[in-house]
Order: sequence, then structure tokens, then C-alpha cells
Amino acid sequence: MNLISLQSGSNGNCIYVETGDARLLFDAGISGKQAAARLAGFGRDISRVDALIISHDHADHVRCAGIYARKFGVRLCVTEKTLAAACSSHDLGRLGDVEHFRSGGSLRFGDVRVETLPTPHDGADGVSFIIDDGVSRLGIFTDLGHVYGDLESALESVDAVLLESNYDPDMLMNGPYPRYLKSRIAGPRGHLSNIESAELIARRGSRLRWACLGHLSGENNTPELALRTHRTINSGIEYHVAGRYGPGGILTV
Repeated sequence: MNLISLQSGSNGNCIYVETGDARLLFDAGISGKQAAARLAGFGRDISRVDALIISHDHADHVRCAGIYARKFGVRLCVTEKTLAAACSSHDLGRLGDVEHFRSGGSLRFGDVRVETLPTPHDGADGVSFIIDDGVSRLGIFTDLGHVYGDLESALESVDAVLLESNYDPDMLMNGPYPRYLKSRIAGPRGHLSNIESAELIARRGSRLRWACLGHLSGENNTPELALRTHRTINSGIEYHVAGRYGPGGILTV
């Protein structure tokens, strides 16, 4: 199974996963032109993607979903509540082929199963994902709200994970954001800090091989600080960082 982060952060999110005969995109927060060009740089054709699966209704995850559907004919998979909230906040245009799934349910693509996990993030009906091809399990866990019980057990079940490590507490506290936004980010429906993410990984089982740190804040974090925090708290696995402004390499599990 291969993962390519095309972009990860509040300025736009899009993750590509391929395994077996399934080619999947998770979220559409970057333009169709950017997604197509970045995939082409890895020799992948966006028009061959089997489905675009949306995690929640915030703009940095869904704003370009209509373009992907119309321009490239990609099937859109989304919960009804998320789609309704997204359409009320963003001009998605004509969507075409839409498949609704239930938060907490699964999607099938041949032998590949995508499990969806409800999150306490402040989206309308947010989910994170586990992709299972019968050999390996890959987690995509961002926009989580806080560390909740099901998240810990989900992390113990995967071989690799893209996990949010959004902010450094000191940078957030002392930074330029207004008080309400600081409270929202650090609150129970916001994001995980570097410390929370690292401590979560430290409590993992023996299965996890690598973690890619994602959804880093551009104002309240740095890749170097996120990596240092994780390696200080837990140095027992391989770490990567998903870029805010472009793709990383191909990560294999």
C-alpha cells in the first residue's frame, strides 16, 4: 500500500492512497489542477482514481470536490450531513456521482475496505479513516478534536498512520491568533498538539511501523519542532512530515 500526501494543512488537504486495484483520494482542499499535476509527477493519473472520500465539511477538505467530480469523473463518497453542510457553506457546483456512507460504516473497493471512524472535531459529521487491503492497515487521522478512546484502539490496529500534529502549545499561546481561535484550536473539538500526538503514539502497540505527521499549522508549529517533540517523547518508530505546500514522497506500508 502506498500513500502520497499531496498537501496537508489548513491551506488545503488531499491524500492519495493506492493498494491492490484501488486508487483513492481523501479530501479535496487543493485545486483539481494542483492535484492532477502533483499526481502526474509520481506517474499517476487522477482520472483513474476510483473515489474521492471526504472527511468533513471544512473548506480545506472539501472546497474543490465539485471540480474533481466534473473535470475528472471521480466518484464522490461523503456522509449526507457532511455534504449538506458543505453545500450550504461552499459553492461546490454540480457533483454528479455521489455515494453516501454512514459515519462509522465502511466502504468497499474490490478487496479494499475503508473504515470510517467518527471524530469529535467541530465539523458537521467528521470522520477519520483506516484503509485495509487484507495485508496492511493504514490510518488517516486528522482533525480529531481530542484524544478519545476509540482513537487509541484504532491506532493500535494500524501498521502506519498519517496523524495530525497541529500545533505547539507555547507557539499557539504566545502567537497572534485571537483568544477565541486559540481556544477553539486547543479545545476538545479542535486539533491535537505535538505533545498530544506524540503521547498518543507512545501508547501504541508494537504494530505501528511509521507515522507521518500531518495538518501542521503554519503559524503555530514547524516541521522541525513537531519532529523534535515526537522523537523526544518516543523515538521508537520512523517519522515523516506531510508538507503544507506540496507533496512528499511515496510512503509504503
